[in-house]
Amino acid sequence: MYELAVEADFSAAHNLREYQGKCERLHGHNWRVLVTLRSTKLNRLGMVMDFHHARLLIDEVLGRLDHDYLNEVKPFDKVNPTTENIARVLYEELGRKLPKGVKVGKVTVWESSRCGASYSRDG
Repeated sequence: MYELAVEADFSAAHNLREYQGKCERLHGHNWRVLVTLRSTKLNRLGMVMDFHHARLLIDEVLGRLDHDYLNEVKPFDKVNPTTENIARVLYEELGRKLPKGVKVGKVTVWESSRCGASYSRDG
């Protein structure tokens, strides 16, 4: 299995619904995202996919969240915009955009330099 890792970031505000504490109030983060892409085969150039193309797809997905209020962006208008849910949504949305034979291995999202969450479909 080959893996490719691409790091990106976005800035956004949110508040956690029904949370008992500070995070129930509106606040923002400079989110850091690490996406791992996987493939059992390399393309004709010997790559999982071009880093530039991967970055464009990731930036496209993150673009709808960047500098926005997550609680008003689908699906977070109904799903609590926790770091865990953000990681899952990014995993799912990016997975729909990848070329045949390339899959998302894992998405990790950090809301601060010391706190983050990951999502994958590996058992």
